[in-house]
Amino acid sequence: MPAQPFWLQLESARAGHTRSLQATLDAIAWNDAGLIPVISQRHDDGEVLMLAWMNRAALTETLSSGQVCYWSRSRQRLWRKGETSGHRQRLHSARLDCDGDALLLRVEQTGPACHTGRPACFYNELDGELLRVAVSRPG
Repeated sequence: MPAQPFWLQLESARAGHTRSLQATLDAIAWNDAGLIPVISQRHDDGEVLMLAWMNRAALTETLSSGQVCYWSRSRQRLWRKGETSGHRQRLHSARLDCDGDALLLRVEQTGPACHTGRPACFYNELDGELLRVAVSRPG
């Protein structure tokens, strides 16, 4: 799918150029379910913590509150990261990719990011022949 004019115009924009939040939300390439994939990255060392999904309401809440909120595809509802576990993510910055179909959140993570108790969800390492668990579960 070719990039929308909104994103094409930003390709040559200088640092500091702005667009309204409303226009940006309207231009995001939400999928057929109204979602965008989101990578969460620890702000201080760049470790990738997890991949999740947001709808417009989750993104709007995250930007306004500073606490990360995702869309749970399994529960079909907003998922305020850490609301039951206390393992919250505080937003440091949010960036869209060049064609508006993926989001990167730089966050301050409290506790583990993964539901397994590991610091990050990317603990299964692949090589040419095997999957190897690279990080043990705590306990």
